[in-house]
Amino acid sequence: MTSTILLQQIINGVSLGSLYALVAIGYTMVYGILRLINFAHGDLLMFAAYTAIYGVTLFALPWTISFPLAVVLTGVLGILLDRAAYRPLRDAPRISLLISAIGASFLLENLALVILGGVPKGFPTPEVFRKVIDVLGVRVQVLTIYTPLVTLVLLMGLLFIVYRTKVGKAMRAASKDFETTRLMGINLDRIIAITFLLGSMLAAAGGIMWAMKYPQVNPFMGVFPGLKAFIAAVLGGIGNILGAVVGGFLLGLGEILIVALIPGLAQYRDALSFLVLILVLLFRPTGLMGEPMIDKS
Repeated sequence: MTSTILLQQIINGVSLGSLYALVAIGYTMVYGILRLINFAHGDLLMFAAYTAIYGVTLFALPWTISFPLAVVLTGVLGILLDRAAYRPLRDAPRISLLISAIGASFLLENLALVILGGVPKGFPTPEVFRKVIDVLGVRVQVLTIYTPLVTLVLLMGLLFIVYRTKVGKAMRAASKDFETTRLMGINLDRIIAITFLLGSMLAAAGGIMWAMKYPQVNPFMGVFPGLKAFIAAVLGGIGNILGAVVGGFLLGLGEILIVALIPGLAQYRDALSFLVLILVLLFRPTGLMGEPMIDKS
């Protein structure tokens, strides 16, 4: 493999990993507070992609308005999802929350299937993202460069909220001790709603960029990206924001480079990702950057 091809694959891996990272952050934020794997999280990615499509095609909005609007509406859906499916079960056994999350995922997918149809739709990728540029002698689509940059900007914004605001301080307190935080007078329902809002908006941003990278949208498009993002979150250390980002980048790079270096394994790419999940859970359940957490049940 020439150095040019290797650089091309590394750029592709970083771009894919940044998409996994964006979605993984939402998983890790919700888990950090509720100890809940929100299996409906990947479907928020699908909702954002469809919202962006209809904003551009049905309502004739420019993409500069349609895409941010899709992100905001997906954040609102995340809050509604918490209010309808999780808040009533806040004090219920953990298995009840997990079953509710799985049910919410199936509900969103099948509602989209009934309302929007199962025929895949093309995504209206703006011309500015379709341009091809030269990077160190490698020709890449400009979207491939923008994706990790957007991820880093959004990550910095999230870290500012988590570590420099009162809401972020409350989030960190809730992640350490749920009941004590409640006894200190913090409105946990509000903090959890904000957590769902932020995580869902990040998933929406990832969903729109995913749809531009793979411009075919269908009701089940969020399933595999959601599962891969979950693997990334576990790999990095679920409950740790930076760990989710590191896990996303490592998973994306690993998938691309394995296929590039050993083409015969291309058909096993997804299986290898799930093998990584199994190995991490067996030998390092807290992930690369995770810490042992207090069980809040």
